[in-house]
Amino acid sequence: MNSIKIGQVELNNPFVQAALSGYSDQAMRLVARKHGASFTLNEVVLDKSVVQKGKGQKKILRNVEPDHHPVGGQLMGSEPEEFARAARMLADAGYDVIDINFGCPVKKVLGRCRGGFLLSQPDLALRIVESVIEAVGQEKPVTVKLRKGMDDSAESEKNFFTILDGAFELGAAGVTVHGRSVQQRYVGPSDWRFLIRVKKHVGKKLVLGSGDLFNARACINMMEQTGVDGVTVARGAIGNPWIFSDCLALASGKPLPPPPSIAQQGETITEHFNESVRQHGERLASKLMRKLGIKYSELHPCSRQVRDAFVAICTVTEFQQVIKEWYDPDKDWPPVIRSEKHGNLIPADSKSIKK
Repeated sequence: MNSIKIGQVELNNPFVQAALSGYSDQAMRLVARKHGASFTLNEVVLDKSVVQKGKGQKKILRNVEPDHHPVGGQLMGSEPEEFARAARMLADAGYDVIDINFGCPVKKVLGRCRGGFLLSQPDLALRIVESVIEAVGQEKPVTVKLRKGMDDSAESEKNFFTILDGAFELGAAGVTVHGRSVQQRYVGPSDWRFLIRVKKHVGKKLVLGSGDLFNARACINMMEQTGVDGVTVARGAIGNPWIFSDCLALASGKPLPPPPSIAQQGETITEHFNESVRQHGERLASKLMRKLGIKYSELHPCSRQVRDAFVAICTVTEFQQVIKEWYDPDKDWPPVIRSEKHGNLIPADSKSIKK
C-alpha cells in the first residue's frame, strides 16, 4: 500500500475523509481515523466567519488535539484578503493543511460568488490561491478542491485547466478533483475519464479523486483506473466509517473484512456520540445524532424503526436507550452482509429477526 505526501505532511495510506458540511466535525474525524482514514478534513468554513469569529467558529479554531493529526481545514469565500487571514488563523490553530474550496455546488453558495462559482473566475480564483500560499505556504501545505468545471462547456474546461495549472505554479501541494460539474451537482455519474486526463496532464503532482465512492471497491477502482494518487471519501463515509478499514484490506491484497455486527455498530455509534457530547455538549450532540443516526441506521435490519428512534432523541439518556434496545449484543440479530456486486454493507431481511 502506497503512502502519499501533501507537502511535508506524510499520510500512511491514500484514503482520506473529505470535508463534509454539517458532518465532519471533530467527532466524525476521530471515528474515521480509528477505522483507517489517514487524513481527515474539517467541514468547510466561511473565511469571514473565521476572521470575525462568528457563531460556531470557537470550536473550529480551538487548538487541534494531539490525536487528531493530520487534519485539514477547508475554507470557502470570495475575497483573497479574507481567505489569507482565515488561513493564517487555521494554521495557528494547528491544522496541518489548508484546503481551498472551489467545488461547492450549493445554490446559496454560488449566488454569493463562492465555492464552485469561482471555477468561472480563474483570475480571482488564482488570486485567492496566491494569497493563501503567501500567508501560510512556508509552513503549511495548501491544497485546492475542484470540480471539473461550472458545466460541460469548452469554456468551463479551459477555466478548469487554467486554475489547475496556475495553482500548481503558485505552489499548491495538491488538488482534489470531483468528476462532476458544478451544474451537475450530484446528478448522474461522476466522470472518472476526466480524472484520467487530469492526472496525465499534471504528471507526478498530487491528485486526489472524488465522486461516487460509496464502497471500498469503488475507491480501489478509481485509483487503478484513473491513476489518481488517493481518494477522498465524502457521502460514502457518513454513517459508514468501516469503508476505510475495507479500503485498507483491499489495498493490502486481503479480502474484505467481516461486516460489523450490530453490537460493533452500537459501539462505534456510541463512541461517535460521546465524542460529540464532549465537543458540543449534550443538547447539540443529540441534535446532530438525529441526522447521523439516519445514516448509521441504514445498516440495521430494522432500519426504519432505528431511524425513527434516533430522530426522536433529545438527551443522552434517550440515546442510551436507543443503543440498549436496538444494538443489544445479546439479541439474535440477522447478520449484516455484503452485496456480491460491489461489497456494499447491507442489512439482512428484518423479517428473520427472532423475537
